[in-house]
Parts: sequence; C-alpha cells; structure tokens
Amino acid sequence: MHAVMAKRLLPHDPSTDGPDPDDEPDSPAIEAAALAIPDQTADRTAQKAFWESFNPVKRFRPTADGSMELRFEILRAHIMPREIEDAKIKRFIAYELTVRQDSSIMDEQPAKIERRYTDFRELYQCLKRQHPNELSNINFPSKVLVGNFSTELIAERSAAFTMFLTHVASQPKLRDLDAFLNFLQHEELTQACQYLDERRNEMAIPILENCFRLLNKIYMNRSRPVLLILCRLVAACTASPVPHHSAEHWALLALSRFDTLCDIDLLPLYIPLLHTCAHLWWQRGLDQKPITDRLTDMSRQGINTANITSLMQAIHKLDPRTETI
Repeated sequence: MHAVMAKRLLPHDPSTDGPDPDDEPDSPAIEAAALAIPDQTADRTAQKAFWESFNPVKRFRPTADGSMELRFEILRAHIMPREIEDAKIKRFIAYELTVRQDSSIMDEQPAKIERRYTDFRELYQCLKRQHPNELSNINFPSKVLVGNFSTELIAERSAAFTMFLTHVASQPKLRDLDAFLNFLQHEELTQACQYLDERRNEMAIPILENCFRLLNKIYMNRSRPVLLILCRLVAACTASPVPHHSAEHWALLALSRFDTLCDIDLLPLYIPLLHTCAHLWWQRGLDQKPITDRLTDMSRQGINTANITSLMQAIHKLDPRTETI
C-alpha cells in the first residue's frame, strides 16, 4: 500500500517570479492591527505560544474498517525568524506539517517537517505545469500583499495545504514526481548530509529517521525513495567505529526490504548493504552466517560480491549529496 528558513528553490524548478510578497512584512501599523502583536513590554512567551497553538489539535478519527489512512495536518505555525526585532529582516510563516498513517488507532510515530508558503506554492506550480489535468480541481491559496500574518489567513492556508497534499499523495502521476519527493525531504536530507560530512552522525541520524518515517508512510516499502533513505540511515549508523545503538534495528529492516527486490537499479546497494551488515554483526557478536551464505549464493550465480565499494559510496552513485564519501 502506498503510505506519502530561509527561502529555497526546488532544484528542478527555478522560480521566475519576483520577490514574494509573503516574505515581506506588512507596514508596522497594518501588521500590528492584523496580528494584535503585543508591544515590546508584553510577555514574549505568551506571544510565542499563541502562534504555536493557533490551531487546536484535532480529535482523532479512527478508520471505520481498521484500514490504514494517510493524513496530512498542520496543527502549528509560527513566525520566522524567532526572537528578532530588526524590522529590516524579512519574516515569514513556518507551517509544521504532520504526516500520520492512522487506522483504528492513532499513528504513534508521526513524521513532522516545516515548510513555508513559497515551498507549497513552488510545488503546486511545478506539478501544475507537468500534469494540469490532475490539479484542475485544486484551489491553491493566492499570495497576499497585506495581512499575511493574520491568524485567519494562516488557518485558511493550512487547510488548503493539507487538502492539496492529500490529493497529490493519492495520485500516482503526481506522487511519483521528483518535485514532490524533493518537497518532502530535500531540506532535511541536505542538513543531514552536512552533519555527516562534519562527522556529526549523532545529529544526522534523528533527521534521517524522520525522513524515513515520512517517506515510508507515502511510498511503497520497496520503492526507490524508501530504500535509498533506509540505506543512508544504515550507513550513517555504522560509519563510526562504535555503531549507533539503533544500527542493528535499521540494518535488519533494510535486509528484509531487499528480499525479493526486482528493481535492477537498486541492486548495486544490496551487496554493500550485506557487507555492512556482516561487519556490524561481527561487531555485535551475532551470527554472520545467514549473511555470508547469501553472498556466497550470489557469487555462485556469477555476481561479483567483492566489497569494492562502501554502502555510502553506492548510495552516492544513485543519489549524489554533499557528504564526504
């Protein structure tokens, strides 16, 4: 089953628009009136909480037959950058998107990412250009020149964004486009790869885990995006001399996902994954025989199983990123 801040542009979709009015603050008088922002002597904690809880948590709705249902929700939003009083610095709204797979019970491991209006808008425009018919019934919220920080507008946009993403995730033509995948993971994956490049794996792993949970809810278990992020997670957990405490968990999951895999393009990941897991099993004092037997069987079939490349190097060939290999 298919399960789906500074300004940035999607790599495949350069913007041709001028400055985004949504990035520009309204005049002080209009902004104060629209948002009812307290003066400088007001309680900053209360002001901050107001923005983070403008939309109350919705009541959980179990599915009638216990089947899995993908749900997008925006339950929080806040002004970015935080705690900055310089009027010359552009501010914008960051929307916290929660993605769950609910059934008769609520998903206990939701994935969360933050995106701004321009991210949603660029995704919509890119998908609209490629598949206009699939988005003919979607009303995407327009830009506004004033009042773009008002609670009412934030609530309206949040509802529109969740409807838009729900529709995209339900349409294979839209869901499988690179633009949607980039919207879901590009920002977080870039940050995680930077941490890996700096050898700060302990910072990268939670980000990669969240990316995996997100993609695993939207795409098939053995799909290219899911297996790539899962292998990157295994590589990050095993890159240090002392493996991360969750390394075995993710390695076992990756091995199970590669069973009966038919995607030829992803097979180059399998042999490095097996070698990585064999070494991890040796470090943990576990039985390596099932893994080494698999490598032997593949070798007898004429497949070169020599460990000529690391798992991270194999990943980088399929999905080049910034981390050092």
